[in-house]
Amino acid sequence: MRPMDQETLRAKQAPLKNKYKEDPESAVVTHAATGQLGDSINCKLQTDAGMLNAGLHEAAGGDGSFACSGDMLMESLAACAGVTMQAVATNMGIKIEEGTVRADGDLDFRGTLAVSKEAPVGFREIRLHFDLNTSAPTSKVEKLIELTERYCVIYQTLKNSYEVDVSYEVNKG
Repeated sequence: MRPMDQETLRAKQAPLKNKYKEDPESAVVTHAATGQLGDSINCKLQTDAGMLNAGLHEAAGGDGSFACSGDMLMESLAACAGVTMQAVATNMGIKIEEGTVRADGDLDFRGTLAVSKEAPVGFREIRLHFDLNTSAPTSKVEKLIELTERYCVIYQTLKNSYEVDVSYEVNKG
């Protein structure tokens, strides 16, 4: 697959942007994931890349043989930020020779294991770091970072902590 240049990206996005301006509802896309509960404190997810089996992190009693949802969240953030950065850099005409995106976060397992009510359940701090090899001036790189933050879906979702609705159904049979 060859790299996408500024002209090609803009040509692909222009009709979408026009459509979304004319019909805002057409821009709303529902992403979904469905997991099947396993028999070993695990959840099997069918992804576009194949079956993913998620389970407990070793710090919560797992054996490390399953994917960890906390790691998957960090991977999702890094992937989204990386793709967003590349799209923004392409649109800005910034050439990135090489780049690395790292997302990491601190999670106190006392919260999720009910060891301490004072320990939060969830990440208490998340960091996103970019290592870039580019000859772009500092002002353009700073703008690139700002726009990457602004348009990265996962970053904005985590930062703004949107409401999550939970529902359930019980089939007694």
